[in-house]
Amino acid sequence: MAGLLLEGKKVLVTGVLDRRSIAYAAARLAQEQGAEIALSGFGRAMSLTERTAKRLNDPTPLVLELDVNKPEDIETVAKDLKERWGELHGIVHAIAFAPEDALGGNFLSTEWPSVATALQTSAYSLKALTVGLVDLMQPGASVVGLDFDARVAWPAYDWMGVAKAALESTTRYLARDLGGRGIRVNLVSAGPLRTLAAKGISGFEGIEGEWERQSPLGWDTTDPEPVGRAVVSLLSDWWPATTGELIHVDGGYHAMGAPIRG
Repeated sequence: MAGLLLEGKKVLVTGVLDRRSIAYAAARLAQEQGAEIALSGFGRAMSLTERTAKRLNDPTPLVLELDVNKPEDIETVAKDLKERWGELHGIVHAIAFAPEDALGGNFLSTEWPSVATALQTSAYSLKALTVGLVDLMQPGASVVGLDFDARVAWPAYDWMGVAKAALESTTRYLARDLGGRGIRVNLVSAGPLRTLAAKGISGFEGIEGEWERQSPLGWDTTDPEPVGRAVVSLLSDWWPATTGELIHVDGGYHAMGAPIRG
């Protein structure tokens, strides 16, 4: 086990639904790099998380009930992890949701209740979860969230794009306020992947072809491992002076001004 990136670290990974997810790739790689992990899920998706957990390495990770919009759930998770582990070295925030009427070209007609749900679940939850678990987190701990670059407007993404912009800002303010505790907070901005979440966004598949044309390194929409590797790297001690940062893992798409022609 010597030399593993996350040897001896204890990490909570949210958002694991199935093996196509970025969160699953991060959880698998974190285990391979020596971490002890716990997963979270809630509601009807809890059974998916529990089933997917069994596909990870032995021992099968603990799965905790956690709806990040319920303060009582966060409190219960904090108590559970304190009793089981006594400390926490990392959090993977892979949580995002917007109601159907807040996506798919409905930007101008979306009402506030749906917008509020998207903002609370996709952005405020990073603050709620991190602060709820902060007393367990050791100096050098790392919080890593998942983003889809919010600098521009994307087709179909609508209020989720606004929520991701809020997530990016939330990350910077958390980095400011938690830096004194030695806690890092960063985001990984991934290119489009064919995850269960992406399937729920009508029209989002139209973005995929743009990545193939414009990414200098190319981009495989079925392979979340490059993003998972970045998450694990940020959880490790190899980024001790990086916080409030947005790391792109998108084949270089974000840096190109026009499509690359062969």
